[in-house]
Amino acid sequence: MRNDPAASPTTFPFKVADLPGTLADPRVSSARPRVCGAVGCRCPAEPGAMYVRKGGAAEQTEGRQCLCNGLLSAVGFGQRRPHGMVEPPIVTIGQDLGFLRHIAPQGRPYGAESVVRWLSAGLTEAPV
Repeated sequence: MRNDPAASPTTFPFKVADLPGTLADPRVSSARPRVCGAVGCRCPAEPGAMYVRKGGAAEQTEGRQCLCNGLLSAVGFGQRRPHGMVEPPIVTIGQDLGFLRHIAPQGRPYGAESVVRWLSAGLTEAPV
């Protein structure tokens, strides 16, 4: 996990989980073509030429990640691109990871349902 102010188009320093196959991996990040929908505003994570055409500086695009696409991909809604390319995920996480021992004992995989169940139980019990 690392603070990465470049990961966010707004320079908000997200804590990015260093997981293989995600945008935290420089190889995955550099292989991802910058694509963007019909963004009406200027976003340093959009294709560089578009950003500059809208008045942005090219150097502001360096290292920026598309949170719109990356976060949706992290929860299973990654966009499918031509030629089989699937949008890679970006995983962000907070400072306090103590909750994981309740949600994922022995490091087992968990899903949103387990998290909601744990939160609904008052943050004290592990989900069943």
